[in-house]
Formats: sequence, C-alpha cells, structure tokens
Amino acid sequence: MSASVPAGPVSMSPGVVVVLLSLLLGLQPLTTDLYLPALPGLTRALGAEPAQAQAQATLAVLLLAFGISQLAWGPLSDRFGRRPVLLAGIGIYVGASVGCALAPSMDLLVAWRAAQGAAMGAAVMGARAIVRDLYEPQVGARTMAKGLSGLGVIACLSAPLGGVVADLFGWRWALALLGIFSALLWLIIARHFTESLPAERRAPLHPGAIARSWWTIIRHPTFLAGSALATTSYAGLFTFLATAPFVFGQVIGLGATEVGVALFSVSLTYLAGTVLARRLLTRIGLRRAVMWAGGVSLLAGTVLVLLAWAGVRGIWALLPPIWLFMLAHGVHQPCGQVVAVAPFPKAAGAAAALNGFLMMLVAFAMGGWLGRQAMDSAWPLVSGLWFWGVCIAVVAFTLVRRHGELRRA
Repeated sequence: MSASVPAGPVSMSPGVVVVLLSLLLGLQPLTTDLYLPALPGLTRALGAEPAQAQAQATLAVLLLAFGISQLAWGPLSDRFGRRPVLLAGIGIYVGASVGCALAPSMDLLVAWRAAQGAAMGAAVMGARAIVRDLYEPQVGARTMAKGLSGLGVIACLSAPLGGVVADLFGWRWALALLGIFSALLWLIIARHFTESLPAERRAPLHPGAIARSWWTIIRHPTFLAGSALATTSYAGLFTFLATAPFVFGQVIGLGATEVGVALFSVSLTYLAGTVLARRLLTRIGLRRAVMWAGGVSLLAGTVLVLLAWAGVRGIWALLPPIWLFMLAHGVHQPCGQVVAVAPFPKAAGAAAALNGFLMMLVAFAMGGWLGRQAMDSAWPLVSGLWFWGVCIAVVAFTLVRRHGELRRA
C-alpha cells in the first residue's frame, strides 16, 4: 500500500501532515526535556526541600495530569473533531506556560505544570488520532515514525537549548520558551490544519456510549499489546528523564550545559531509532521489528547493571548502553502507539486517550518510587532501565508477537 492511500479524505499534503505531527508530538519532549538542565538551579532559587523530590514532582504531576486529561480530550475530539480540541488545548498550554515562567514558589510551579500537562494531552492525543483518521494502519505506522522523527529532532534540541538558556539567562527563561513555542504552534494549527475527522465518523458524547466504547477498546488484545509496548517503553524513558539530570549533574559532576549535551546525544539516538523503525517496518514487518528492538532493550539494561556491579563508573559507563536503550525506544513508540489505535477507526480519539492514560499512569507510579530513592549514585537509573528492559522484552516476545497484527476490531 502506498503512503498516498488514506483511510479517509485528506486535504493536507503528506508533508504538511508530518510537520504538524512532529510539532504536536514534539510538545511533549519539549515540555519534559527543555527545563531538565535547569532543575538544580530552579530548586535552589525557589527553596525547594527536599530538592530532588520537589523537582521530580514538577515532572510527575505534569505526566499524571497529561494522562488523565486525555480521557476527556479523546471523547471530545471524537464528537467535535480534532481542530477545536487542538486549538483549545494549546491555548490553555500557552497560559499555563506563562504561569510557570512567573511562578513565585515551588507549589505554584507544580500547579502550573499540572495545567500544562492537562493541556498537552490535547496535542499528543490529537496527533495520534489524526494518524488513524487519515491513514490505514500499515501506512499509519510509517507516518507515525516520521512524526516521531520530528519529535526526535525537537528532543535533540530541547535539552542543550535549555541548558544554554539556563546558564545565560536563568531558569525562568527556559520555561518561558515553552510559551513562545506553544503560541507559534497555535498559530500554525489555526492556519494550516484542516479537520481530519469527517462529520459522518463522529461519535456521540453520551456517558453510556463512551463507557461502552472504552470497554470495547480495553478488552481488545491488539490494543492491550500496543499499549503494553508503548507503556513499558515510555516508562523506561521516564526513568531516564527523572534521574539523569541528578546523576549527570550531581553524581558525575557535569555542568548544566554539559548535561544538556549528554541529553542531546541520547535524543539523537532516539531519532536514529525512529528512522530505523521505518526501514524495519518495510523490510521485516512490525512484529519482527518489535521483537528485535525488545532484545536490544534487554541487552542495554543488562549491560548497565553488569557495569554497575563491576564498579565501572563515569559518564562513559552510562551513555553507550543508554544510547542502545533509546535506539530501541525509537522503534517501540511508533509501533506501540499505532498498534493500540489501529483497530478503532471510529473511536481513534478514545483509543489514543486510553493508551496515553495508561502510559502516564505507569510513569507517575515510577516517579513516586524514584522520588523516594537517594540520588547519590547511578543505581536508581541503572536498575530502573534494566527493569523496564526486561518488561519490554517480555511484552515484545509475548503480547506483540501474538496480537500485534494491524487489523480492525
């Protein structure tokens, strides 16, 4: 099937679709990564105690709000269309970003980050649903991989940009950049996005209908396989995001700009993984691609643990296996997200929302565990990535292998 064959009428060119997907999906790594190098300075400036737990709260609360909000954004977009939901959500995000940049206390910063996360749910859920609106699953997987390649570019730029801005101008300007980006994104959506959900495919907004739709989705084995893959893979990414700034900055002793460069290298390998995903999908198919990447995830986590047990320390004991983990993550995410939504062309918003909710629920639980760990060594990072590497491999070789076919309910 060629990439030009859509699931429904398309009035946007494939290039425009990929750019819009990249910007919408890229809002998530921009929100989570850009301020990471500024976290130590941010917690000192706002007098956060204990600094580690308060800093991770700004990430964990954002992700919890992000996950829960999708349960509302999904049905709303299935009823009213993607465009009004995107404009409303991104508009709220702009206001929340201004609040973050001006927050006078840690409590208010956490509150504004929660609002930011809730608004971000509209953008990311909308992007996943748009792919299902416009393309059949096989083409959608490759299109999603292209969009996630764009996300990877944004992720690559986010951490080093945040580190440079934090060093030169302070942490508030790092947070202010989110408001500038989101305002530009709102204008782009307003001018260039054409509604992707035809009126005849819109779903009623009734509690009973929504509950029945969710029940159908949550019981579908293909949805469960895709969501399990996306969730375990994202949990590994979250573990890295929540621990790496402290491990790189406090345990190893890198400066904010150096932390940004290290994070850039990790994002670059994720970008390479999304490019690799497109080639693997074409050559060996989705299930074999996921199983191959699952083996790489397990290998990366195991190498990290073995090096830690052997007493090998330093940035070069951590980065190479982390690069491997993120390379595989670039394969798992487009595959998992598309598999989860594929069976539900008439409820893509609800399926994308449930998938996103599960991802963020597990990430929030992981954040709670990490918040109780002492960051005086690399062990929380190492053991966390090993654990999720095992989980990813199990999911890849069982659920995805058995139920990862891209077919409708």
